[in-house]
Amino acid sequence: MPSTNRSIFSQPSPILDFAWYPAASAHVPATYCFVASVRECPVKLLDASDGRLRASYSIVDHRERQVAPHSLAFNLITDKLYCGFEDAIEVFDVNRPGEGRRLRTTPSKKSRDGLKGIVSALAFSNDASSGVYAAGSLSPSSSLSSNIAIFTEATGEVPVMFVGDENQADSFGIRASVTQLMFNPMQPYLLYASFRRRDAIYTWDVRGDVSVPVQIFTKGVRSASGPDSSQQTRCADLTNQKLRFDIDIGGRWLGWGDQHGDVHIFDLNTGAEDPSGITQPERVRYATEQVLPVATFHAHEDAIGSVSFHPLEPLLLSVSGSRHFDTVVTHPENSDSSSDETDSDSDEDRHSATPSSRRRPKENIVAEVRHSHPQPTTHDDSIKLWSFKSQSENNTSIILGPADSLVQPVLCS
Repeated sequence: MPSTNRSIFSQPSPILDFAWYPAASAHVPATYCFVASVRECPVKLLDASDGRLRASYSIVDHRERQVAPHSLAFNLITDKLYCGFEDAIEVFDVNRPGEGRRLRTTPSKKSRDGLKGIVSALAFSNDASSGVYAAGSLSPSSSLSSNIAIFTEATGEVPVMFVGDENQADSFGIRASVTQLMFNPMQPYLLYASFRRRDAIYTWDVRGDVSVPVQIFTKGVRSASGPDSSQQTRCADLTNQKLRFDIDIGGRWLGWGDQHGDVHIFDLNTGAEDPSGITQPERVRYATEQVLPVATFHAHEDAIGSVSFHPLEPLLLSVSGSRHFDTVVTHPENSDSSSDETDSDSDEDRHSATPSSRRRPKENIVAEVRHSHPQPTTHDDSIKLWSFKSQSENNTSIILGPADSLVQPVLCS
């Protein structure tokens, strides 16, 4: 069993988001750090070894209040930090703490143009020469605008395109809040997105037509009736919680946890080859492919908030935890002892009682008044490390196994 080293860095307020420095390594102390967004505080660059504050990056609104961004992302050359908040993206020079440069995602609050709402997701393409990055908003897309926009570092606040087609109002984006964006590490033109209360992950090819997704990854039954046909899960079974997915460094596998404690593995190479010879940008105009998981296993007894692949080994880390408010049902006083008497006298009372006496409340009913709000509880707040090495693989293999691989936890916390 591997040894574990735990470090707890307490913060004064809730943490909205965090991001590791892209080249972080425990063997290189200068790079072993991460940024964290703490409510009503500047963005903090913390040392991962001892939690000391290395630098802070301040975002101030028109009321001189500290604004904590909802999304954080480093660019490919790791010299800039991008922070998304309401109707804007703040860009900081990592080597120069202090104030940054603000990019307005919409001309004004009353304007219908641009990317409106809280910028909840940021993701950079692995094509360093292009400087392309995507931004998503918590405001659901409407028939007039999309809530996913593509930017470049060169153009600044002017978006290159929106994920949607204004000539097709019925397919202008997904009518839900964006919770995560991610580009494929090996195919930087493929953009993956997850949405709040949507039981699917959508993929667009930004080289071609972005009015409809290329693929939809879902746990539901395969259907060909349209992009929204995967939404077969009842609304009561969905959650507002962010459920973060991940793609391995080879761009082959996608891992995703759900609110029931199951982990689903998808093969991203499904449908990659097209015998008709139609290129990917041309094919997305005609059909959207629905992809089902190649492997599913039960990992936790609660919602899985995040999964992450190891960069070099066939390992997957899963983290669970969700707030549950258990309701307490109170019963009238002496209800058990008086139940028989009440049942035997019910018929006689029904005929002999006057209208005024029927409306008179029972004297043995006592109302209980709560003086405190119920506190949330967690059913399973654990961290598990899963191995995907099959029995036929040796210990040096770094390729994720197929659907029949041996999935077993190697470390639990």
